[in-house]
Amino acid sequence: MEVFAKSRYVRQSPRKLRVIAELLPGKEAKQALQMLKNMPKRGTDVLEKIIGSALANAKLKSDMDTWKIKNIMVDEGPILKRFRSATMGRAVLVKKRTSHITVILEEFERRQK
Repeated sequence: MEVFAKSRYVRQSPRKLRVIAELLPGKEAKQALQMLKNMPKRGTDVLEKIIGSALANAKLKSDMDTWKIKNIMVDEGPILKRFRSATMGRAVLVKKRTSHITVILEEFERRQK
């Protein structure tokens, strides 16, 4: 069974979030949360929140305790365009990028050794 959670219009560049998100697929969800707590990046708090939301959705759907991250997709959202003043009366365009994040969890059985 698969469970997912989405977060849209996150005010963080998708390029910066993808660096963090690439490390997580294939990991157990609780292990991924521990990894995110120890990373010194700004986008980790957003990803922690979304994975926590996906785990909460999973508890509503199934009684399984072990979930692993199947996929994390970080897509580009709309770009907010702002202007900053520059020298000699000019204006420079500043792009404030946003992201849409989707986390997909799947349940798995732990092997007893």
